Amino acid sequence: MKRINAWILGVVVTAGVVATVPGYTQIPNSRPVVGLKDNTPATTVLRSGTIVVAPGQVIEDGDIVIQGDVIRKVGSNQKIPAGAKIVELQGRFVYAGFIDAYSPTNVDRTPASNGAPYWNDTITPQLSVAEVYSADDNANSQFRSQGFAARVVAPSTGIIQGSSALVSTGTGDNNTVILKPNLFQYIRLTVPQGRGRDQYPNSPMGAVALARQVMMDAAWHRKAREANQNHPGNQRPERNDALASLEPVLDAVQTVVFTTSDEQYFMRADRFAKQFGLQAVMVGSGYEYQRLENIVGTKRSIILPIDFPEAPNVGSIESARAVSLESMMHWDLAPQNPARLMNAGATVALTTDGLRNRKDFLKNLRRAVKHGLSPEAALASITTTPAELSGVSSMLGKVEKNYLASLVITSGNLFEGDSEIEEVWVTGERFQFSPPPLLELAGKWQLEGELEGGDLTLDLSGKGPSLNGAVSILGSEDQKTTVKLLKASIRDTRVSAVLPADSFGKEGLLRFTLTFIDADAKQGVGQWLASDGTSGEFTATAIEAAELAEDDKTSESGVEVGEAGIRSYEVNYPLGAYGRDSAPTQARLLFLINATIWTSGPQGILEKASMLVDQGKILAVGQDLKAPRGSTIVDLEGRHVTAGIIDAHSHMATDGGVNESAQAITAEVRIGDFIDAHDNTIYRQLAGGVTTSNILHGSANPIGGQNQVIKLRWGATGEEMKFVGAPLGIKFALGENVKQSNWGDEYTTRYPQTRMGVEQIIRDAFERARQYKKDWTQWNATKKGVPPRYDYELEAIVEILEHKRWIHCHSYRQDEILALLRTLEEFNVQIGTLQHILEGYKVAEEMAAHGAMGSTFADWWAYKYEVIDAIPYNGKLMHKAGVVVSFNSDDRELGRHLNHEAAKAVRYGGVPPAEALKFVTLNPAKQLRIEKFVGSLESGKHADFVIWSGDPLSVFSRCEQTWIDGRKYFDRQDDIASRVTLRERRETLIQKILTSAEGMVGASTVPDKEANLWPREDVYCRTHRHNGQCFHAGQQEGRLQQLMNMINQEQMDQWQQQRNSARQLEDSVEQEN
Repeated sequence: MKRINAWILGVVVTAGVVATVPGYTQIPNSRPVVGLKDNTPATTVLRSGTIVVAPGQVIEDGDIVIQGDVIRKVGSNQKIPAGAKIVELQGRFVYAGFIDAYSPTNVDRTPASNGAPYWNDTITPQLSVAEVYSADDNANSQFRSQGFAARVVAPSTGIIQGSSALVSTGTGDNNTVILKPNLFQYIRLTVPQGRGRDQYPNSPMGAVALARQVMMDAAWHRKAREANQNHPGNQRPERNDALASLEPVLDAVQTVVFTTSDEQYFMRADRFAKQFGLQAVMVGSGYEYQRLENIVGTKRSIILPIDFPEAPNVGSIESARAVSLESMMHWDLAPQNPARLMNAGATVALTTDGLRNRKDFLKNLRRAVKHGLSPEAALASITTTPAELSGVSSMLGKVEKNYLASLVITSGNLFEGDSEIEEVWVTGERFQFSPPPLLELAGKWQLEGELEGGDLTLDLSGKGPSLNGAVSILGSEDQKTTVKLLKASIRDTRVSAVLPADSFGKEGLLRFTLTFIDADAKQGVGQWLASDGTSGEFTATAIEAAELAEDDKTSESGVEVGEAGIRSYEVNYPLGAYGRDSAPTQARLLFLINATIWTSGPQGILEKASMLVDQGKILAVGQDLKAPRGSTIVDLEGRHVTAGIIDAHSHMATDGGVNESAQAITAEVRIGDFIDAHDNTIYRQLAGGVTTSNILHGSANPIGGQNQVIKLRWGATGEEMKFVGAPLGIKFALGENVKQSNWGDEYTTRYPQTRMGVEQIIRDAFERARQYKKDWTQWNATKKGVPPRYDYELEAIVEILEHKRWIHCHSYRQDEILALLRTLEEFNVQIGTLQHILEGYKVAEEMAAHGAMGSTFADWWAYKYEVIDAIPYNGKLMHKAGVVVSFNSDDRELGRHLNHEAAKAVRYGGVPPAEALKFVTLNPAKQLRIEKFVGSLESGKHADFVIWSGDPLSVFSRCEQTWIDGRKYFDRQDDIASRVTLRERRETLIQKILTSAEGMVGASTVPDKEANLWPREDVYCRTHRHNGQCFHAGQQEGRLQQLMNMINQEQMDQWQQQRNSARQLEDSVEQEN
């Protein structure tokens, strides 16, 4: 036994010694030798090149010794091993092979459906690209053409998509090309394209909610398994391969890569990662510069596409009018995105993802360098940085000893426009791209010999292998004929081409070859062959060298190099026509005097009154106030001041789809995940005096998603707009929408299909929530058995039962309203508001007795059958019965003049003006339970107020200023003045596009941001005259616009009828004559 152990030890030691001797190493391989052993020399020396070892580290006139697939030596004057193949670099540049950190690919997803998958097919974290990868030779060839020796192949479908693999772009089977399996896990917080409306999730909100639930399920699954293993008597949890595969993610062992579609998605993904403590990397979008401070502040590494936008079409007056300032500014600023991020300290790896043609990568990389990105940072972004992110920094990303022989050889400095990639080495495998000719031809040569036609001159240009050229024939009387060469090319020192033969007295095409006999291409000999078989010989003597003047050089875009990186305007927030350069300053001791102040509070309407504001709060309101020392006094003689308008029912400022309609209960969905700070509707409603808005989920579900109350802080982020202190809420709905009676004949299978079913499913959800709470209470007390599964849907419903979350219910008919109130009373729940409530006048007393509040429309009725009994006196009658009533918009356009809606309470029922104004100020604040903060102008409340030119209930009055938290977010005079500036900006950018020499793309072919593909209103509410589209339907027209369209169509119809009648009259007169 001792002898055997010693022999084994001897083998191990010997193997270790051999492994340290480079001359005898072989690539480890389990395959036996079949036939004769391959003795092809495995050592290659790349000699006399400029070696860029790493960014900022260069060896001039250096050598690289490659053995097999590994670099063995790097440096100057390296000793050449015996038998090595030598490749002369002659000063060419050598870089580490590039790495694409994100290469999404359609892979076979079948394995993910086998075994024990998750119940939803968009969740496939168990999918491993390494197990299903099949090399795509065409794709790898494209990657190599841009210098990429390795790429991270990632799954491309689903929400939680699976694990990637780092693969080489060379040839070979998976045993050799897969460099690192199970690298990253991938999450895309939106719905896969092509998913139907009846499949959950069918909205970005639903996608985030599902991903959030999966993370909790994975944590629960592990605890449940452990509980069963430790105590086999406990219930055995399900086997779930998807949840088990997420354990490394939850432990922060496996990094998660989030793919994002804009800068707001980036920040959402960051919040998601923080919630679950994930190690996260973000795939960027090109929009990061629009929220640079926020993006860099996340400290997330970024994999960044450089698919810069094409120039918008401004070639004609008409097309330019259709181009937004935002799109022109984005075209101007996007190429600076990589530089801005890296200069701000972000870790960035660049990717080919997003490019229509991968072969544009180097062109765009050089463009980014011209727009401020340093060459060192650019090189790091495709070498060392992706190597570090991928955990292979000891084998890829540098040209160093014992690194893989993955290299890029270029004709010159990579970042110079005329430098070309000539070779790429992929783990020791050499790929050459059309070996460069020995000569670069650009000049003219005199041709003499057996040629016809007079004095002949050959003109050639191009770097090869393809050439441009022509033969000029100078005949009698100095007549010059130019014959263009066809299919001209150069190989080594030989030029070949064909040209039309008729100018030489022949038929068909003439073929010729010309071989240069000196290194400077001064002299050459050639021969020609005609279609009739005749031939001849000639000589060529250089007569002129073509030189490109240095001052004629232009960039690839046609802009002079010195000007390429100059931007026209700084970034504003949000980008475009209405964006702010900075947040408005908060007023200190602002004293408003001589105003008519509608307090909406106990003081009522005060004439010749004053209001003192300081640091976002109202300090005093009254008629005999004195200005404090140091205050800024503003005389508002003739002006009226009101509390900021509050919209209790809106669907603006969300890009998450408004409805998650695939399931009847979606309480887990949150509008707050998708506050869209870029929605121009925010600015437009500020111009109408709105300061606070309740952003609701749509009406597709009996129990829908959670709402979000926001302040319209234009220019802030979505998170900064959220109203801190506003209680939690949730959307319920009754009637036609939720029982799908107006969805179409293909949607008749989801329960419930009747109003009775609606009441029953709400009751059932409450019962399940009660039991869920009971289960958790019991387990927390004993810690015995399998822990309950954390359920985001039931958590929200438990909050309702515990009076922590208020219900806002879409409702119309009195019978279902009463049924809901009685059901809620059985569970000791008070409703927050009944929304729409157009038959509220029938049940006003019951509403008041319950404590229900009503947020209704001023004068909409008969727009669908279940509202046929609506009347314009509804608000007045509910108000008279003691119900707290508000008028809401439920519409982007109507939200701009809610003061007019309040005035209708005076018109329909004679509500006193001061009370009518409360319908859009104090009353909606009460409905949202934020009246201690806003809704009236009282000491201690937020300084949210509006300055009007006159009576706020008059159609002749205008909103002049809108203030939130003591900051002026809208000023009519500033808006008017800015229009001149906007016109100047537009014209400047139009001129810049026209002089850039870039190709322009029409508006119809410009890819829209994903956020803009989702509706911004409730597509199930038939008040909007929707066309039935929901999924990715785009923004729908507002009610006023649709009414205008109807009026215009009616006028067109009337005009057409009149025209037809006139023609008939003319015809009859002609017949009579």
